[in-house]
Amino acid sequence: MSGHSKWATTKHKKAALDAKRGKLFAKLIKNIEVAARTGGPDPDANPTLFDAIFKAKKNSVPNDNIERARKRGGGLEAGGADWQTIMYEGYAPGGVAVLIECLTDNRNRAASEVRVALTRNGGSLADPGSVSYMFNRKGVVLVPKNGLDEDTVLMAVLEAGAEEVNDLGDSFEVVSEAGDLVPVRKALQEAGIDYDSAESSFLPTMSVPLDEEGAKKVFRLIEALEDSDDVQNVFANFDVSDEVMEKLDA
Repeated sequence: MSGHSKWATTKHKKAALDAKRGKLFAKLIKNIEVAARTGGPDPDANPTLFDAIFKAKKNSVPNDNIERARKRGGGLEAGGADWQTIMYEGYAPGGVAVLIECLTDNRNRAASEVRVALTRNGGSLADPGSVSYMFNRKGVVLVPKNGLDEDTVLMAVLEAGAEEVNDLGDSFEVVSEAGDLVPVRKALQEAGIDYDSAESSFLPTMSVPLDEEGAKKVFRLIEALEDSDDVQNVFANFDVSDEVMEKLDA
């Protein structure tokens, strides 16, 4: 999993700089709208909305856009779309299992774009339930190192329900049960520890090790999926060693 997480955090940093910034903004705004519609427009009473707004701010989404999305979702302003969450399952090259979370107002378009991205990049769509059993829903908080050590982070979150703290190079990944995400996030805030994002995620229970060639193919497929406006998140069960990551980064 470390390879996947490392790749995700590297990508997270590049996202703010690359040409897909507009796409990232759109996905973060969609998250806010859906969270407000599901749990109400008050971030203090709706932890999912709080976390969605926090992540958007961390990624420099303008406050006006955030506020409009919150109001649209909460029914305080007209114009909110009828977003539906759909989960697709598939395989990437090398037998890597892929979960594709879509947030869409058009199921047919989403299904078509997911199928095309998979088949054009050596993957395939799988039947519902055929890969989802390989993942568990977890709470994941990303904490930038900023001079912190693992023990400091662990001590801050242990009693709040954190299960493990993983070193991802530039940041720590704090993993908990999905239901303990809010207490863990609050424990970090109380300890004065800054974090980049706190969200519910799917982590694999087993992973497929990839060499350089295999990793290139899988990354290409994931990027093709993430290029779709309907695709919100992609979770995959591959592991890439630090050596392979360094070669790919070069």
